[in-house]
Amino acid sequence: MEIRSWLPPWIRPRPAGDPPADEQTITDEAARDGRAPASPATPPAEPPLREEDVAAELRTRRDEIVRMEERALRQMESVETQLRELERPRQVLVKEVEEEARQQAGLTLQRVEEETKLEAERRARGILAVAMQRLSAAQATQATTRLVQLPSDEMKGRIIGRDGRNIRALENLTGVDFIIDETPSAVLLSSFDGVRREIARLTLEKLIADGRIHPARCEEFYEQSKAEIDDRIVEEAEKALLEARVTGVHPELVRLLGRLKFRTSYGQNVLEHLVECAHLASLMAGELGASSEIARRAALLHDLGKAVSHDVDGTHAIVGARLARRYDEPEAVAHAIEAHHNEVEPRTVEAVLVQAADALSGARPGVRGESLEQYVSRLRDLEEIAQRQSGVEKVYAMQAGREIRVMVDPGAVDDEAAALISHEIATAVEREMEYPGRIKITVIRESRATTFAK
Repeated sequence: MEIRSWLPPWIRPRPAGDPPADEQTITDEAARDGRAPASPATPPAEPPLREEDVAAELRTRRDEIVRMEERALRQMESVETQLRELERPRQVLVKEVEEEARQQAGLTLQRVEEETKLEAERRARGILAVAMQRLSAAQATQATTRLVQLPSDEMKGRIIGRDGRNIRALENLTGVDFIIDETPSAVLLSSFDGVRREIARLTLEKLIADGRIHPARCEEFYEQSKAEIDDRIVEEAEKALLEARVTGVHPELVRLLGRLKFRTSYGQNVLEHLVECAHLASLMAGELGASSEIARRAALLHDLGKAVSHDVDGTHAIVGARLARRYDEPEAVAHAIEAHHNEVEPRTVEAVLVQAADALSGARPGVRGESLEQYVSRLRDLEEIAQRQSGVEKVYAMQAGREIRVMVDPGAVDDEAAALISHEIATAVEREMEYPGRIKITVIRESRATTFAK
């Protein structure tokens, strides 16, 4: 096979005797037109291509194609590199946007939590304000008034006096409101200060017994009553100190302690509450190996701030600790006083014992101003709510309704179900009952294995 057979027509050698293509075309056109073709000048014949030249041409073309492919590959790699370089800042940008979005989401979540907390506090204050508005009248009437019986209604006019001069003199001297209304044969004394109410009561009773009621006589009996109450304050304080076995208390603290004899908290006399707390704290300290003296002393003085809470700004715990430090009480005692309502984190065992004694004294049935019927009803309602749950065998309401202990059937209730039962009971109690403080729900699941040796 000849090489010319696969060469392109433009480089394929012509056979001998064939005219050039252009000449053939001219001859054909002249024949069609019926005229004789002109005799062109005969060009010199081209020499035939050699196989060596053709092979060299092919090698040249092949090398050129290879170079073009390599150049194309390099250009492609360059384009890919440029694309990667372009994508790198885009990825960095996406990462930065994600980080910024995450940060903004965290800030938004924090802001929403703060706003929710503020809104909850605002609503809580609103609820408390409404509750105080509804219940303050009854509470104030019970805790801040004292009724004095009169021998007759005619005595009311004498107490008022001409143009009200006698009753004005009594109110100015005692700082107590004398309320004379439609109540037959009685005068109502109203004041937030229990000592003042007691002095006013004693003064009025002296005036009624004497029968001579005028401003000068009012002043005279007021001074007598005030001296008697001051003596009684010291006497009650010394009696409490003796009963609690506490000595070495500053005279000013003794006087403040005695004033608590004329103050109540939820119907419980504060001074009696303090003596009870002193006994409880001392017993617990002895069992734990702590200082019974510190625990007893701190428990007796822990509500000292209530004696001056109407005259000094601050909570009674902080005010009481300030008074204790001022009158040289030990720092352990002052710390227990300021920490008994967790306004300061308790750092000593004695401080925790004072908290426990305070809770025990206030939680025992009948100590606070609550009727027996309400107390029994609350316990019964708590037990009924717990009994509704499936798998519950026994329910005990304890600590004046502040704790519920639920015994479940270990065969029917597993550990996960026990946790769910406690949650459901707590939800039902919150939904159906009204109660102060918190109620602890404890679900007890006990498994026993019994075998007899024969």
